[in-house]
Amino acid sequence: MKLAVLSDIHGNAVAFDAVLADLARHPADRVICLGDVAQAGAEPREAIERLRTLGCPVVMGNADAWLLTGTWTGAPQPDDRVKILETVRAWSLERLDDADRAWIAAFPPTVEVDLDGAKLLAFHGSPASFDEILQPTTPAEDFERALLPHADRILCGGHVHLQFRRRVGDSFHFNPGSIGLAYRHDAPAGVPFVDPWAEYAVLEVDHGRVSLDFRRVPYDVAAYVRKLRTSGRPHIEESLNNLSVSA
Repeated sequence: MKLAVLSDIHGNAVAFDAVLADLARHPADRVICLGDVAQAGAEPREAIERLRTLGCPVVMGNADAWLLTGTWTGAPQPDDRVKILETVRAWSLERLDDADRAWIAAFPPTVEVDLDGAKLLAFHGSPASFDEILQPTTPAEDFERALLPHADRILCGGHVHLQFRRRVGDSFHFNPGSIGLAYRHDAPAGVPFVDPWAEYAVLEVDHGRVSLDFRRVPYDVAAYVRKLRTSGRPHIEESLNNLSVSA
């Protein structure tokens, strides 16, 4: 069985369309999404519409919860940054109808999937918190504290917009990366750091044989820039500066 694992679309339907086209060419049997669907991008409603058509499970992400509640649960932010975030959130929320908001509100914190006898546990940050940050460089004791109690399953989470795989006990954790906002974590200051591709992963389990395929799909960044410029979304300057195409 092949499971496509999507995450962190962040309101970028242009990038999401590229992933959906890639899945049409190289299909999976099932799909799951690790959250952060609509908030921050130029196309919150469009991203939701596309994901809803898949009929797949979606876990609650930190940006999903923030969009609905306005309660910030992540690391403290400077006051001027909070004002920008709140303005963008209000704009995003105005794009959604009651059905969209109810759909997001129903996202569970974790989802378990049975794959030909192997079990997968999906979450956004960690099984305990959608805000928890797990990266390749996370100290082993912190990584194992968060995940080792669940290592009887394959584990997958999003949140950090970075594709990686890391062993946990006799199992492993993987992050499929971000569809709408893949970026270089080590980019020099002042250099556009958002990557011109969308990321996702496909996990295949076949009679005990397990394989993991990290996929990067190029998308039309210039088209997304045009969407940003005509969307009416406030505070687009930072987004434009961070993209590798700005015209």
